[in-house]
Amino acid sequence: MSLAAQIGALTDDGRGSLYRRLAQVLRGAIENGILKPQEAIPAERELATDFAVSRITVRKALDALVGEGMLIRRQGAGTFVAGRVEKQFAKLSSFSEDMAARGCGVRSEWLARGEGQVSPDEALMLGLSPGSPVFRFHRIRFADDLPMALEYSSIPGFGLDGADTVAESLYAALEAKGNRPVRALQRLRAVLFNAEQAGLLGIQPGAAGLLIERRGFLEDGRAIESTRSFYRGDAYDFVAELTIGTNA
Repeated sequence: MSLAAQIGALTDDGRGSLYRRLAQVLRGAIENGILKPQEAIPAERELATDFAVSRITVRKALDALVGEGMLIRRQGAGTFVAGRVEKQFAKLSSFSEDMAARGCGVRSEWLARGEGQVSPDEALMLGLSPGSPVFRFHRIRFADDLPMALEYSSIPGFGLDGADTVAESLYAALEAKGNRPVRALQRLRAVLFNAEQAGLLGIQPGAAGLLIERRGFLEDGRAIESTRSFYRGDAYDFVAELTIGTNA
């Protein structure tokens, strides 16, 4: 059965452009569960035939939904319904590891990467003396070309051989140096994205997000990482396993 037969043909009510009406129909199919998370969207040619529109109209409708984060494109595979990511809050893993485990392509867009002297806030978070060197890594994290999070990390100077040793995964670079954190303290809170943050993530200003502040520690107790990550609220669910304490 064609998708148009399942969700209905486009109505010519004169409200909005054709591609916007097609986007709305597809959006409704996703929200109503007709199109399910991770399900492949029919090819452009098939959609154009089903809905009696041009492929340009189909492409613009799909582009709009990709921009909203409802669809994702995977190079060489097609277009899929985006599924919300469940992040294990109690598991110490990197963004790259989380996305790779879900079969997503991972990349970063660097906003800043370099070395400097520790700031007062960094000195407090990392337990460093004034004037100590730190590496800073600011970037946009992508999964299947969808911007998912903004990440701001500070690493003590002893933790890495240089800023350029970090390619895609910060934890991989720390592990190569023998300085991957073995435990961490994390705090999560809700935030609203400001105009600058929203622009970087391609979402509307004021959209809901989640901020995770994390301090990672080495086995000897030294702090090795201070990271602030701003996650899109429309793409992430954070889950944790809870157990009853032995003295309860």
